[in-house]
Amino acid sequence: DIDDVGHKYYLELELEDVLDKDRAVSCTAEVLYPLGSRTSAPDVQLTVQGELRSTEEADKEFYNRIRSLEKELVAENIPDSHGNVPPELEPIHLLAWVASGYVSWQNSTENTKFHLAQVKHVKQVKRSDEDLQFDYVLLLHEMVSQELLPWEVTVLWHPQHGARVSQ
Repeated sequence: DIDDVGHKYYLELELEDVLDKDRAVSCTAEVLYPLGSRTSAPDVQLTVQGELRSTEEADKEFYNRIRSLEKELVAENIPDSHGNVPPELEPIHLLAWVASGYVSWQNSTENTKFHLAQVKHVKQVKRSDEDLQFDYVLLLHEMVSQELLPWEVTVLWHPQHGARVSQ
């Protein structure tokens, strides 16, 4: 619907459980794109039918593993050319999905559809605070134009604060 506030869309989605790939949770979303604003993200109201499992233990394990590395993590081509993601890099890939979602929200229009194709490169950056920082080069497939677009994004993450993305 188009009203005096903006463009409103209603979506029915299935969210995949990141800990159990065979389990999905249904949800509905109301997405409002403000009129006249190309710089602000849409307002999203999400209702989940069912329960999402906690990732708290997996988050702590990942956080402690990365914090204990002597050298910064560096990886390329996730997934590889066969679509494989090594289990130890799955959290890095999931953070890339968060980053690609942010890029999509900030840069989408009614005529675009972005999809994360690959993490071309990721490098951990050591910080003096408690956050983990990952600098990514993501390849986003723009489904309408069929272009592969590289995006540089930085993700700050902490188990208690979640992910924060900047471009």
